Amino acid sequence: MPTITTKDGVEIFYKDWGKGQPIVFSHGWPLSSDDWDAQLMFFVTHGYRVVAHDRRGHGRSTQVSDGHDMDHYADDLAAVVEHLDLKDCVHVGHSTGGGEVVHYLARHGEGRAAKAALLCAVPPLMVQTEANPGGLPKAVFDDFQTQLAASRSDFYRAVAAGPFYGFNKNPEKASQAVVDNWWRQGMMGGAKAHYDGIVAFSQTDFTEDLKKITVPVLVMHSEDDQIVPYADSGPLSAKLLRNGTLKTYQGFPHGMPTTEAATINADLLAFIQS
Repeated sequence: MPTITTKDGVEIFYKDWGKGQPIVFSHGWPLSSDDWDAQLMFFVTHGYRVVAHDRRGHGRSTQVSDGHDMDHYADDLAAVVEHLDLKDCVHVGHSTGGGEVVHYLARHGEGRAAKAALLCAVPPLMVQTEANPGGLPKAVFDDFQTQLAASRSDFYRAVAAGPFYGFNKNPEKASQAVVDNWWRQGMMGGAKAHYDGIVAFSQTDFTEDLKKITVPVLVMHSEDDQIVPYADSGPLSAKLLRNGTLKTYQGFPHGMPTTEAATINADLLAFIQS
């Protein structure tokens, strides 16, 4: 398997397919690069080089006990980009991966980046604070950790079968194969990484990171997202970005890159080619 070893000794698995301008994909919690299948296949057949890695503690990367924070996530992404000597990159991040992309661009600079897209992403800040009254109460994320520690398998199946893809609201659209694939990806990773990752995606404040980014950024978010609520994420991120564009969807779930792949791929392609 293609891997790189980070400065702190973590093996990061990655996929690198095709030739052309590179599009680098950062996946959501608690999944892996496999969650980008629909996008990887679409863009590699449209003449792009597609790269996607498994975050530390996720998928086929090392299940280390520490380093599950946005600084390490951004540094690992930088390590992949630099190892492959990627230039003129389009970074695409979904959910937690959107936070990873934002922190990477702010922390490591935009010298290798051309554009970015944030899909149902966690910035600016998910948890409720005095400065972020519209966020979700910390108790919500504490409950995530409690359920994960008690029975990760049951918890993951419930998330995938329910709010992640909106199957709880639209049972007629439910796909057992999609649910099983989400569960499979989640269970490949490490429980400790996923437990700590809940803090990383919910409590990291990306406000200042967003302000630093100058490349064009497409913020794609659905008003019906049940995982990362729309009002306190997408519109706020777009306003904080210097060169941000908000594209709002209705009726799409948090997992829209999978269930609404045709629309998402077409919109991403139009943005990249613009």
